[in-house]
Amino acid sequence: MTEVTSAAAEPLKVLYAGTPETAVAPLEALHADPRIHVVAVLTREPAPVGRKKVLTSSAVGRRAEELGLPVLTANRVTEELLDDLRATGAQIAAVVAYGALLPAPALAVFEHGWINLHFSLLPRWRGAAPVQRALMAGERTVGATTFVLDEGMDTGPVVATLTDEVREDDTAGSVLARLAVEGSPLLVDSLLGVASGRLQPVPQSGEPSAAHKLVGADGRVRWEDTAHAVVDRVRGVTPEPGAWTEYEGQRVKLERVAPAPDATGLAPGGVEIRGKHVYVGTGGGAVELTRVQPAGKKPMAALDWARGQQNREQVVFV
Repeated sequence: MTEVTSAAAEPLKVLYAGTPETAVAPLEALHADPRIHVVAVLTREPAPVGRKKVLTSSAVGRRAEELGLPVLTANRVTEELLDDLRATGAQIAAVVAYGALLPAPALAVFEHGWINLHFSLLPRWRGAAPVQRALMAGERTVGATTFVLDEGMDTGPVVATLTDEVREDDTAGSVLARLAVEGSPLLVDSLLGVASGRLQPVPQSGEPSAAHKLVGADGRVRWEDTAHAVVDRVRGVTPEPGAWTEYEGQRVKLERVAPAPDATGLAPGGVEIRGKHVYVGTGGGAVELTRVQPAGKKPMAALDWARGQQNREQVVFV
């Protein structure tokens, strides 16, 4: 007897769209799942990297090539790209930090639309830097949402969510890496659920907030803020664009800082060595420095740097 294979048992044909390192784990999860066939990957065009501005493929593009997947590169949607998308034969698309809004003609290409994995609990933190802005705002609960992409900025109906708690040593980098892994099964299930009709997206509800892309100025520490606000800013801008302050007209980069409730009597920005610790005053309390990077030098222990300034009458960050 010849076995008849049901069409419903065939793998779901998925186009994957993503660009940065954060989007690599979900791609790997989709590629490894036997219920899904990643027919092609869409990513942004190679961009200049480093001081020598070497044109470099995106992290997703490089991983897709390693996996033997066809790769499409585009920074904007053209008629040619629309034809290429249709030619993939995908039934649905998965999006993780692709880096561009998709117009209506692109959204209509696939039978079941585009499912976006976004690293916030929508409608909180719509935009390019959801984890960073959440941490900078002092939030301790973060999460991920899958939703159906529409023409707005992260405004489409929600498919599923997950939550996670911020840990003491977390930075934006570590939270994003963790949510990318934890969100991968959520994305897989959302794609399968939407395509089969098992999951029905629902409109977003609640008060929205914007997560604008970070710029270098966001990393400047404001010593007049409270100690907790300083800690939250530093963790939110680490690793990019990085936290910094100024000392004697030169920029000093800061790595992780921690609240120091026992360090009292320091003016905002004032730096002191106490024992084997380096403390900086804020507008409410103090923080402890761990590592710094003075302009033109390599990162070093904060204690080593501070000892090198002991011939100064006072050390004050501005």
